Amino acid sequence: MTALVLGLILFLGVHSVRIVADDWRTRTIADVGEARWKGVYSLVSLVGFVLIVWGYGLARQSPVILWIAPGWGRHAASSLMLISFVLLGAYGLRGSRLATAVRHPMLWAVIAFALAHLLANDTLADLLLFGGFGAWALLDLQAAYRRDRHAGRKPVPGGWPATAAAVGVGIGLWVAFAYWLHIWLIGVSPIARG
Repeated sequence: MTALVLGLILFLGVHSVRIVADDWRTRTIADVGEARWKGVYSLVSLVGFVLIVWGYGLARQSPVILWIAPGWGRHAASSLMLISFVLLGAYGLRGSRLATAVRHPMLWAVIAFALAHLLANDTLADLLLFGGFGAWALLDLQAAYRRDRHAGRKPVPGGWPATAAAVGVGIGLWVAFAYWLHIWLIGVSPIARG
């Protein structure tokens, strides 16, 4: 569990700098340069990500059950993941009405992802991993909306073609993960059988 926790601290910590120290981040980028900042940021993120994957894999070998996931949790998770992938598609296609409506579709996608996985899983490692990402996304979303208000940013109206494309990309990603990639990468099929 130590590797998982350390990975979460590194990965979510570096991704939280803008939430807790935006002015410091801006000054540091000005002092050291954007390329160096991105290099260190990427390296810390990569180390954190590797520790998360490794630590979660280790924790799955001797799970600490905290609750019993409800039977309907897998079905709800599947629906929430469809929403998450559509929001991810909207993030990639900024001209969509979805991106305009939520302004920060990537963060909303992470929130849906975290909630989906908390409904379908029931261990301490799941709570740390998915709960950690969900809490981080909620805090980052609040900070992002606050920055938008402070800067006077208004959403740019989106169009229907980009919206349809975002939905199509999201559905395609969902199908790929639900039927093939999740079991290949994680070793568990998210689609309830029988």
